[in-house]
Amino acid sequence: MSTQPLTFITGATGFVGAAVARILLDKGHRLRALSRPRNDRRNLEGLDIDITEGDLGKPETYREALKGCQALFHVAADYRIWVPDPATMHRINVDGTHALMEAAASAGVERIIYTSSVATLGINKDSTPSNEDTPVTFADMIGTYKRSKFLAEQEVQRLIRHHNLPAVIVNPSTPIGPRDIKPTPTGRIIVDAMKGLIPAYVDTGLNIAHVDDVAMGHWLAFEHGKIGERYILGGENLGLGDILAIIAGIAGRKAPTIKLPREMLFPIAYAMQGIARITGKEPFVTADALRMAKKKMFFSAAKAERELGYKARPAQAAIADAIAWFREYHYC
Repeated sequence: MSTQPLTFITGATGFVGAAVARILLDKGHRLRALSRPRNDRRNLEGLDIDITEGDLGKPETYREALKGCQALFHVAADYRIWVPDPATMHRINVDGTHALMEAAASAGVERIIYTSSVATLGINKDSTPSNEDTPVTFADMIGTYKRSKFLAEQEVQRLIRHHNLPAVIVNPSTPIGPRDIKPTPTGRIIVDAMKGLIPAYVDTGLNIAHVDDVAMGHWLAFEHGKIGERYILGGENLGLGDILAIIAGIAGRKAPTIKLPREMLFPIAYAMQGIARITGKEPFVTADALRMAKKKMFFSAAKAERELGYKARPAQAAIADAIAWFREYHYC
C-alpha cells in the first residue's frame, strides 16, 4: 500500500491547475483529478494522474472519488470576463464550490486549499497595493465573474467558521506563463500584443505573477497556511502600458503610446457584446472590463511572503516565459 498522500484536484486541465498538479506530483502526492468528459487534457499529457470524469455542478459524479483522499485542491473555476448566461457561471463557481466542500467534508478530507482570486478583494482608490484586509463589499464587485468568486469565497469562509471546514484560501493575482492553452483573458492580451493588434491602451494596472510561482504558493499554503486565513499570491504591480512595453520589447515591435480614455470605448464594448451574443465568441473588450479598469488592480503578497515563505520572480521573466510558450505552440 502506497504511503504517498492521495490528493483530489479540480481544474488540473486548466492553466493554474496544471501548474499546481505538477508541483504536487513533484512533492510526492498521488493525484486524482476531476475533468469533464470533453475537456482539453493536453496540459496533463505525460503526467501520472488518475482521471475522474465528472462535473462540479453534479456532485454525484465525483463523491465516490473523494473517498480515501487526504487533501483537496479546488483550483477549477469558470473564468471569463463576459458570459452570455450568468447563471452558468454561478452554477460552477458558487454552487459547485459549495457542493464540493460539503462532499469533501463528508469524505473526511483532512486539508483543503481553495483557490479564490484577488477579484474578491478590495482595491485602494489611491492605487496603493491592497492586501487581504482591505475593506470590500459585494457592491464593489463588478461583473459576473467577480460576483461569483466573492460569493464562493464567502461560502467557504462560512463553512470554515460554522462547520470546521479545514480550508486555507489563496487569492492569486494575474498569473501568466506556460500552458495557457485557452488562453486566459490576460494570455489573450499577450498574444494580441505580440501580433501588433493592440495599438492603444487604457490607464489601468495589474499585478503580474508567474503561474509556477502561484502554483508553489498553493503548495506553501498547504504546508504552512493557517485554516481560515487567506493569502494573496501575487507578483509585480505594473501599469498596462508598462506591460505592453515589455511585450513589445520581446517581440521587437514598437510599444503602443496612445492612451485612450475609457469612456470613448464603451460604445465599442457594447457593440462587441452584441455581436458576441450572436456568435458565442467572447468579445475582446467588455463594458465590465472597462469599469474594472477604472482602478489599478495592485496588490501586496507580503502576508504570503511572511507567513508561507512565498516568493515571486519579476514580471518580465513571467512575460518572457509566457511568450516563449505561445511562440512554441504557434499562438503568435
